[in-house]
Amino acid sequence: MPDAVSSPLTAESIAGASYIVAALMFILSLAGLSKHESARGGIIYGIAGMAMALAATIWLTIQGAWGSDQVQLGLVLLAVAMLVGGAIGLWRARVVKMTGIPELIALLHSFVGLAAVLVGWNGHLAAPELPADLAAIHHAEVFIGVFIGAVTFTGSIVAFLKLSARMKSAPLMLPGKNAINLGALAAFVALTIWYVNDSQVRLLVAVTLLALGLGWHLVASIGGGDMPVVVSMLNSYSGWAAAAAGFLLNNDLLIVTGALVGSSGAYLSYIMCKAMNRSFISVIAGGFGIAAPATGAAAEQGEHREISAQATAELLSNAASVVITPGYGMAVAQAQYPVAELAHQLRERGVDVRFGIHPVAGRLPGHMNVLLAEAKVPYDIVLEMDEINEDLAGTSVVLVIGANDTVNPSAAEDPSSPIAGMPVLRVWEAENVVVFKRSMAAGYAGVPNPLFFRDNSQMLFGDAKQRVEDILRALRS
Repeated sequence: MPDAVSSPLTAESIAGASYIVAALMFILSLAGLSKHESARGGIIYGIAGMAMALAATIWLTIQGAWGSDQVQLGLVLLAVAMLVGGAIGLWRARVVKMTGIPELIALLHSFVGLAAVLVGWNGHLAAPELPADLAAIHHAEVFIGVFIGAVTFTGSIVAFLKLSARMKSAPLMLPGKNAINLGALAAFVALTIWYVNDSQVRLLVAVTLLALGLGWHLVASIGGGDMPVVVSMLNSYSGWAAAAAGFLLNNDLLIVTGALVGSSGAYLSYIMCKAMNRSFISVIAGGFGIAAPATGAAAEQGEHREISAQATAELLSNAASVVITPGYGMAVAQAQYPVAELAHQLRERGVDVRFGIHPVAGRLPGHMNVLLAEAKVPYDIVLEMDEINEDLAGTSVVLVIGANDTVNPSAAEDPSSPIAGMPVLRVWEAENVVVFKRSMAAGYAGVPNPLFFRDNSQMLFGDAKQRVEDILRALRS
């Protein structure tokens, strides 16, 4: 019997094995990021997986045809791109504030979309010679990839502009906006069929412009209060754009990674839509932006009452239980550290202190959880809305620190409100409510908040960090 002949390992097989390991690390990363306790490990898995993927890709390129001038030029360009991109990424990560993370993520999503557009155009301009049936599949990949990427690109740009206050957060309400969206999708389907049968560059130009306009209109039509859902949705779009680029580049890892990001982003968007009582289909269609009423309506709701930091400290000292509900205002004031110290001081006095987190508090999913974890708040006292809402009616004092729309009674009590039906933290059911705000202005959604005028509510005006520090000094005196 002849000896079995084993074929040597090829560069492609080694790179393929590395891609499989990297994909598994990305899955472990997602699993780790699902819990506070394992989030740091999840980040490490993700970094390791990406490093392995990059190393395998570079090594595969070198092994492919090192002597080729074209390959050497490609490696030089790749190295320059990695160095420039890495330097910019490190710089932005070091200087960005926690309040700027949402708009930075939206901007990063736009880069993924732009990359998908460029890969698609390259797939058209450098199309290989293929049989008719495979050519049709290739053309479809090019067209769909460009469409998804262009929608992601301009949609992410609009989200960035809204989150950074460079663009009005109010929804764009064009006449017949749903018809515009449906018409754009119908045109895309028709153009795709045409391009698959006749791959003319003018058709690719047309779908690129169409998708750029659609992405802009989809996100511009969504109000600022719903931006957390939009960021999650764009995260999903960027994943599918990456997967489409993976098909064009014949890169299995890019396909798997894009599918992971796309599916997880879509599921997160679905969860957040349930938390905000929004239709998932409407989010995808960009059709749930609703014009908010004039903020001047707040003046008709009554007179508010003010409280001092000293009086708040006395209220907390005599409380049996305290729930703290943070929002974007806490992030702006960078008040998470004094808030954590306040919780620690009260717990040492025997007060039952917990945190209530709304799923869309802040401008990004998990925004408040990250801030509190940064300040070393114990994970076991940070509860989600569904876990804390039933206990609010028996709570002595609720501190609303920088939250607004997520504690607005209009969502539960006013069917005509733009946020009607949105599940909120029912803080008004507590014995006492202290609201930390800089002014009586409405929240990001532009909806007046009747909580400010309830008999059991009092306003503590000023910078949240300074006011919490004032309360700490009063408690210690």
